[in-house]
Amino acid sequence: MSEQWVRVYETQNLAEASILKGLLEENGLPVQLLNKQDSAYLLGTAEIYVLLKMLPAAELIIEGNRLN
Repeated sequence: MSEQWVRVYETQNLAEASILKGLLEENGLPVQLLNKQDSAYLLGTAEIYVLLKMLPAAELIIEGNRLN
């Protein structure tokens, strides 16, 4: 049975999403980055997904490392 992926973070800043993806991976979490930005105008979002069972850990990591 395949595992369910859930969105844990969404941003309009692709660089921020890439940094956050790396941070989650460094902490051992499997991560998927979905880039929904238009390549010509850079409009849209980037979304980070983790496995449902990893959601609490991902939320703690994100909250502890806010990228303001």
